[in-house]
Amino acid sequence: MEPVLLSIHVVAGIVFVGGSAIATSLFPRYVPVLGQEGAGERDRAVATALHRVTRGYSVAALVVPVAGIVLALVQGRVGEIWITLAMVLTAAAGFLLAVQIYPRQRAALAAPGERDRLRPLSMLAGVYNVLWTVVVVLMIVRPGSAEGA
Repeated sequence: MEPVLLSIHVVAGIVFVGGSAIATSLFPRYVPVLGQEGAGERDRAVATALHRVTRGYSVAALVVPVAGIVLALVQGRVGEIWITLAMVLTAAAGFLLAVQIYPRQRAALAAPGERDRLRPLSMLAGVYNVLWTVVVVLMIVRPGSAEGA
């Protein structure tokens, strides 16, 4: 059971969290801005596709924490600090995506604005990616684990 849960957890993390991380990072580059519609890399169709990937892969990524929690329960690791930290950071990343990134993407697609309006979105995508990077490091290093790394 453990190998199956671990495989689901890792593969879903790579595919779905990785996909949403890439989509959130690339979106600001492609979304149209005032005065630059159709210029250079700016392409509404690409931005719309990235917005859909952000939504779809993020919903699919819910399997990652679910499998992770079940795996922690099966392994008896729920009380370990690295698991708790990973769960808190995962919740923070999900909250950031649902409350800030996705709505800002939708607004940017609905009404192209000035280029400066996309800077906070780029920053939030970076924070989202850093949160997931820290979660991955916690999964590898496992600070406070009974076994260590």
